[in-house]
Amino acid sequence: MIIQPSLTSVKGFLKIYDPNNGEMFVDKTNAICYENISIAMANSLADRNIGFIYSMAFGNGGSSVDPTGVITYLPPNTVGQNVTLYNQTYSKVVDDNSKYDLNPITNNLTVVHTSGTVYTDILVTCLLDYGEPAGQQAFDNSTNLNGEYVFDELGLQVWNGSSTSLSLITHVIFCPVQKSLNRQIQIDYTLRIQTLTNLSAT
Repeated sequence: MIIQPSLTSVKGFLKIYDPNNGEMFVDKTNAICYENISIAMANSLADRNIGFIYSMAFGNGGSSVDPTGVITYLPPNTVGQNVTLYNQTYSKVVDDNSKYDLNPITNNLTVVHTSGTVYTDILVTCLLDYGEPAGQQAFDNSTNLNGEYVFDELGLQVWNGSSTSLSLITHVIFCPVQKSLNRQIQIDYTLRIQTLTNLSAT
């Protein structure tokens, strides 16, 4: 009998919504940067004090809009260790063990596991409050979908030793969502790590 080794898969599920009225802006899966996430998982398991989720990055370079309003989406960036968002314009620390997480109540990581299942979730919670980012427009009525804080891409970044040495492990492209002073935006990002056991006999 030959027993094939267990395989591990990683999936991401993203929800972006207004926490006050429940309006859903984005509800979709993401792409995984497999090389970087494999390095991150190995470093975390080996207790190297790196490889853990540190921040959530936001950008506005994932899509383009033609004069008729048709939106064209670029493919997610997932290949290579130096992969990044197309155009990162903002980021926020979500590691609630870090002193740079200014509000760990609303920006944090939670490990969720149900006994007997072969998967474990990391729930990454991030709230963009009314006053952030600095320099945003007053109202969510912008006609410029290429604005600095009209986000259409997002990713999770892991710590590699400093805040200037981060690796992207996920990337998701979505319909542009404007962050403005008149509303909060809540991001619930679930990263599911699942063991797949495949047994076969010969």
